[in-house]
Amino acid sequence: MSPSAIETIRRALAEDLGDGDITSEAFIPEGHRAQAQIIAKEDLVLSGTETAVEVFRLVDPAITVALHATDGAELAPGGLVLTASGPTRSLLAAERTALNFLQRLSGIATLTRHFVDAVLGTKAVILDTRKTTPGLREFERAAVVAGGGVNHRFGLFDQILAKDNHLAVTGDADGLQAAIDRAKAKKPDIAVEIEADTLDQVRTLCALRGINIILLDNMSNDQLREAVRIRGDKKILLEASGGVNLQTVRAIAETGIDCISVGALTHSARAVDLSMEISR
Repeated sequence: MSPSAIETIRRALAEDLGDGDITSEAFIPEGHRAQAQIIAKEDLVLSGTETAVEVFRLVDPAITVALHATDGAELAPGGLVLTASGPTRSLLAAERTALNFLQRLSGIATLTRHFVDAVLGTKAVILDTRKTTPGLREFERAAVVAGGGVNHRFGLFDQILAKDNHLAVTGDADGLQAAIDRAKAKKPDIAVEIEADTLDQVRTLCALRGINIILLDNMSNDQLREAVRIRGDKKILLEASGGVNLQTVRAIAETGIDCISVGALTHSARAVDLSMEISR
């Protein structure tokens, strides 16, 4: 786990604990010990186990944690995620933060698995986007992978993606080619992706040098099929985006495009139901 991820967990704990758990201090005798189990309350795909373990460790190194399932596992109601043993006050101090991470990240993994299952048998892969919870991108991208999806660029620094606002400034094909050449001159191995809103733009982009991916934005399925035909045998990936949901994703995948980006994986995933139960 990266130092930045650990620092995020520290901040989450500080937000919840403040200067102490006054309820446990009043109700739980000092020195009392217990065992806690985190269990699934619904069908889900698990993600965030490493994060949950780190939560318990940061609260109290005296807590011992045993994982019973790993990220990517499919759990039914009653499925056991982990067992934690140690001082009862410490277990209760860690409970909500550990569950918040597990519920949020498992929700993303579960939704991602639904999309991945929906396109099985096609060549299309499901991609995430930068539409993540601020400060939680590293965690949420890992959850997408746990669900069977594939990570897109992490941020603005690791891949070129020129969208309509960039293209409005760049201008014609000559200006676009010059911009691509500048990017490749600075970072020869950087992937270059350009957005296309029309099939004419697809034709223009396919004729340029240095393009790795064309983003097909809000195109109909007929347009997507035509974009695949226009691309032909050129080594350019085609990514579909816009209007993607569980009802439409299969038909989009069947057009022959290579990948489908789905912002909903991270911006609209529902937190799943998990609970922690204490026993002496």
